[in-house]
Amino acid sequence: MHSLKFTTMAKYSKEASKKVETEMHEMHEGKLKSGSGKKVTDPKQAIAIGLSEARKEGKKVPPAPGKKSTTKKAATKKSTATKKTAGKKATEKKAATPKKAVKKVAPRKSAAK
Repeated sequence: MHSLKFTTMAKYSKEASKKVETEMHEMHEGKLKSGSGKKVTDPKQAIAIGLSEARKEGKKVPPAPGKKSTTKKAATKKSTATKKTAGKKATEKKAATPKKAVKKVAPRKSAAK
């Protein structure tokens, strides 16, 4: 049998795991606070805070579960924005025609009893 060596790329950098480790220590010491200022007691929340901090610092961490990649969104936003402006120009020409004047009616005052 041949021995195959598989090399896999790490999902998280060493710096990111150090950041998570420091956040866990802070939680155990009672110093870690969430964004609202409350004390963090859940280890999962401490890990999430550590990963979030690592992302902000630019460390190698996969995107958050609820987040989609921004590169695709930026490309689609640009293409839809150009389509919308092209459509607006056509409707603006139609809107340039004069419209009928609308009279404003004063609101009625109810009689006091």
